[in-house]
Amino acid sequence: MNIKTIFCNKFLNKSLVTSWNKSLRRQFCISSKTFERPFILGIETSCDDTGAAVVDAKGNILGDCVASQLRQHLAFGGIIPPVAAELHRQNIEKVVNTALSDSGLKIEEIDSIAVTNRPGLALSLSVGLRYAKHLARKHGKSLIPIHHMEAHALTVRMENDVPLPFLSLLVSGGHCLLSICKEIDKFLLLGESIDDAPGEAFDKIARRMKLRNLVEFRNMSGGQAIEIAASRADKSREFDFPLPLARSRDCQFSFSGLKNTANRFTYFQEREHGTAKDDVFPGYENLCLGLLKGITRHICHRTQRAIEFCEDQKILGENRILVVSGGVACNDFLFTAVSQLGEQYGYKVLRPRRKLCTDNGVMIAWNGIERYKIKSDVLENFEHVMPLGKCKLGESWLDKVSKRQLACKWAKIPILRDEE
Repeated sequence: MNIKTIFCNKFLNKSLVTSWNKSLRRQFCISSKTFERPFILGIETSCDDTGAAVVDAKGNILGDCVASQLRQHLAFGGIIPPVAAELHRQNIEKVVNTALSDSGLKIEEIDSIAVTNRPGLALSLSVGLRYAKHLARKHGKSLIPIHHMEAHALTVRMENDVPLPFLSLLVSGGHCLLSICKEIDKFLLLGESIDDAPGEAFDKIARRMKLRNLVEFRNMSGGQAIEIAASRADKSREFDFPLPLARSRDCQFSFSGLKNTANRFTYFQEREHGTAKDDVFPGYENLCLGLLKGITRHICHRTQRAIEFCEDQKILGENRILVVSGGVACNDFLFTAVSQLGEQYGYKVLRPRRKLCTDNGVMIAWNGIERYKIKSDVLENFEHVMPLGKCKLGESWLDKVSKRQLACKWAKIPILRDEE
């Protein structure tokens, strides 16, 4: 234990120690060569997490704070937009102030403010955008409006050397997208979900199976509960799920059929076992595994076609890189399967660390850094910027992919092989 720590513990109260540490950190941030301008404040309120962070040009996270609404929405059985917006209003100022305080920087020392304005829940987006505009006006800062899914795709570059262009698979509670990140502000959309998103499907199925009634799953998202339950399955082939869009030679996704199949299996299992109203039927783990494999197989098939399209069109050159990001990218079963697929094509498969896969202010701040460097949408006049609940990711290449009608010989992915 060093002298400073002993002195602090003996003679100073906690608040003074915290103040001292923040003061020292602030001085170090400003004077040390370890940190590099620009310093960007990022604000994220696209769905149900209020996030703020301060990041520098090298990707150093100087301050980071997230207020999760997971427990509140679990009580409602799903995200209710007006409730989410009200919680954002309650949390936004505290979250931003905490990120700034932890960074050791004052708002005057921030170079620009990046904020999510699309896509997401319109009411939630409005809270973050309104507060970001308020700060920008009050302190004379520029504003950088951020596309939420672009930020997910680019976060990996904060900690990895990922040259452009690269292929990205973005999987979350609200989206499932395949795109090419050609430039920082130019994306080519190869595929998207035509109905549900995978995270949404996981949540709805977990709710229908009543997994939350089991103590260990009470405070988990549906996707996390299903992954953990699936890891305990003893019969991998008990529940077979159909392959969605099997005859469609494109990169589109569909999860509604898988969701309906899971609900149907649940209904018949509950009848067969005479399951009480609030109980979970015996052997639910096997259904979770069947569902997880069904969703993963579908995602891998569409991703394989995207890889073959990129090879066919020679879009990526030597950059055989596939980035997986978004909240569902935290699912290790899915990520392992996609990694095994990429390996067979000589692709390096990357994802941000788990904390940065979910919604957070860091990814928004980093996207702000990337845009600030190339002067893309760094706005001094930002009154016209509005929240957009729905917004495409870049230029649509959906028709180009469909017209190629690429027939794929599906790769054999070890983790998806059924055991006898």
